[in-house]
Amino acid sequence: MAVSANRLELLQIADAVAREKVIDREIVLAAMADAIQKAARSRYGTESNIRADINPKTGEIRLQRLLEVVEKAEDYSTQIPLELARDRNPDAALGDFIADPLPPMDFGRIAAQSAKQVIVQKVREAERDRQFDEFKDRVGEIVNGTVKRVEYGNVIVDLGRGEGIIRRDEMIPRENFRYGDRVRAYVYDVRREQRGPQIFLSRTHPQFMVKLFTMEVPEIYDGIIQVKSVARDPGSRAKIAVISNDSSIDPVGACVGMRGSRVQAVVGELQGEKIDIIPWSSEPANFVVNALQPAEVAKVVLDEDAERIEVVVPDEQLSLAIGRRGQNVRLASQLTGWDIDIMTEAEESERRQKEFNERTNLFMDALDVDEMVGQVLASEGFAAVEELAYVDLDEIASIDGFDEETAQEIQERAREYLERLEAEMDEKRKALGVSDELRQINGMTAQMMVALGEDGIKTIEDFAGCAADDLVGWSERKNGETKKFEGLFSKLEVSRVEAEQMVVQARLLAGWITEADLATETTEEVAEDEAEQEA
Repeated sequence: MAVSANRLELLQIADAVAREKVIDREIVLAAMADAIQKAARSRYGTESNIRADINPKTGEIRLQRLLEVVEKAEDYSTQIPLELARDRNPDAALGDFIADPLPPMDFGRIAAQSAKQVIVQKVREAERDRQFDEFKDRVGEIVNGTVKRVEYGNVIVDLGRGEGIIRRDEMIPRENFRYGDRVRAYVYDVRREQRGPQIFLSRTHPQFMVKLFTMEVPEIYDGIIQVKSVARDPGSRAKIAVISNDSSIDPVGACVGMRGSRVQAVVGELQGEKIDIIPWSSEPANFVVNALQPAEVAKVVLDEDAERIEVVVPDEQLSLAIGRRGQNVRLASQLTGWDIDIMTEAEESERRQKEFNERTNLFMDALDVDEMVGQVLASEGFAAVEELAYVDLDEIASIDGFDEETAQEIQERAREYLERLEAEMDEKRKALGVSDELRQINGMTAQMMVALGEDGIKTIEDFAGCAADDLVGWSERKNGETKKFEGLFSKLEVSRVEAEQMVVQARLLAGWITEADLATETTEEVAEDEAEQEA
């Protein structure tokens, strides 16, 4: 069968559009068939169910009206009675469709225009789907493109088969691009939106620097050197922590390169951003000391519960450790994940003297002892009256100048003081209307009950509805800075584990959960831990 010029032209158009838009030829032919169906409906009736088929080899167009087989037809443009259907096809059954061939039609100007719009829309949708499918798997990669235009500070980048956008806040400060400039950026997100896939690019993302180092340092690409963490102040300074899986390779030296060639290539791409390459350490104290380079650290004190670390530096190193506008310590905090408090040796000495005096005064007031005894107890490391009340008697008696009788007297006074304090708090608790049933919870003190009562928590059910965060507080980390939120027990030295155990007891007493629920939950946690260890 000979193929007419029109049919051949139809296939050629489909092939050309498919090549230009980099989409499947079948999608273009399907769009053309949809357009022909729409035009045919405008001629044969919009209520008609018309199907158009295009032969992908010959380009022949076949039009059919589909009629649904029903018991008794009400609309002969869409339905056909069962009797008539069986005249055409003896096997026809209710719900089947009978194809009624239609003669070929010539497109008028309006029909052709309408068909064109349908084809353009379908091809555009297919092109968007192709772009999304292509770039969604490239999140986390570096792409190269050409600046297409700049809109309100945002840079639109031509990526060849798609367009990306570098928003103003994702660009390095004081960086300007013009039409036609070559640009390299990191793909951090691809979203499917109404107007097509949005490809979001960044030059400030920490991973952009990691990928640049991966391109410049073969050892990172091969996995011999690992980048553990990154902190950036885009356009100004950055810190990157690296570790080597091969003891014979120096991770810092490999990243710096011969005469700084490797790191300078990255610095050049980042518009002169200074980069500190830090050896990573599993020991938090060592890692923080490394992260604060080039400042020298004299002493480090860790508070693992609060994820806070105190760093003591010589007086002349303070400004270097903090950095310009706090940049050095801020980046070190982001890099390590610890809150860092920096103080000089003089400030630390002054603070320790202040704490020593406060403890001395506490012991003098609580135990009714003179200043010398209070100072001795404070210098021996006792920080609270509770420690004196419940510590082993021998620990107090072993202090120089103390005997067993003196130790016993101090411990009795400490216990009497705590009993008086508990009685005062119990009276206050009753005045607040806090229920006695809360005393059933192990570890619950009158002081805690007062704190609960002041916040309106007065019954077992009220306490059972609390979370550990409500009791001991929580912290939120944003932009490298941690904000602390106080809990009801923040000043009472209650750990998170103790708070969680107390809440669980309250929920048991309130009947919200059972011992069986706890046993099941524990078994599941153990199974998960074992699975993780095996993995």
